[in-house]
Amino acid sequence: MEQRVFGSLGAVPVLGQGTWQMEEDDQASAVRALQVGLELGMTHVDTAELYGYGEVEELVGEALAGRRDEVFLVSKVMPNNATYEGTLKACEQSLKRLRTDRLDCYLLHWPGPHPLEETVRAFERLRSDGKIRAWGVSNFDVDDLEEVLAIAGPGRLACNQVLYHLRERHIEHRVLPWCERHGVAVVGYSPYGSGDFPEPGSPDGRVLAEVARAHGATPRQVALRFLTRRHSVFAIPKASLEAHTRDNAAAERLRLTQEDLARLEEAFPPGPVRRQLPVV
Repeated sequence: MEQRVFGSLGAVPVLGQGTWQMEEDDQASAVRALQVGLELGMTHVDTAELYGYGEVEELVGEALAGRRDEVFLVSKVMPNNATYEGTLKACEQSLKRLRTDRLDCYLLHWPGPHPLEETVRAFERLRSDGKIRAWGVSNFDVDDLEEVLAIAGPGRLACNQVLYHLRERHIEHRVLPWCERHGVAVVGYSPYGSGDFPEPGSPDGRVLAEVARAHGATPRQVALRFLTRRHSVFAIPKASLEAHTRDNAAAERLRLTQEDLARLEEAFPPGPVRRQLPVV
């Protein structure tokens, strides 16, 4: 699996595994899908205390049993918990559910009601205590990112995890360039659009299908490769079936041509700049 620089943490697989809404899936199948992903090199595993209110972290802990050292493990604190003491407590609870003594990266799930200074101070405490290797944010727009930078200083913010799929490319206007200027990794979640993936019969879906056929690939593989065409971007597709995991991993081998990229750019334009970053 291709790897890229992830903030100050070194090389991380460009394609990882998301777990949002995995509590709704068959547990045995989901655990197997995650384990197959590890075998295929998708060792970047993302979860959150919010997902199933801890249930998904427990499922991830089961999937990673005996394999923790292979994994780049990420979880998130809910904004309502993100006071100084609340963040420390939430992290301890996540570690317990995940059956581990540390996280590779710990994120604030989205901007919330508590002062960012408190959350950042807690993150730094967790880092100095060895509970986390680094910290980041999720669903932060440029103004929020500037605030974090002013509080923490350069080199502390590892990543910004944001919604990014073919029909939602808003981050390319301001967020992605900001992150690239500041050495912040961008992790795209819901790369298949959470129910908004182009259908073969739609005009943009036909273009996607044609590019896929030309490469002997699937439309989802083309989507993943297009979304990760910039070296600052990672993607964390969710799969609860082994077949879907294998399909995701195979996207790494796909090489899109400049003509392919131009066709996809035309079919899936970034759209206008909006005032607010979309959050799912």
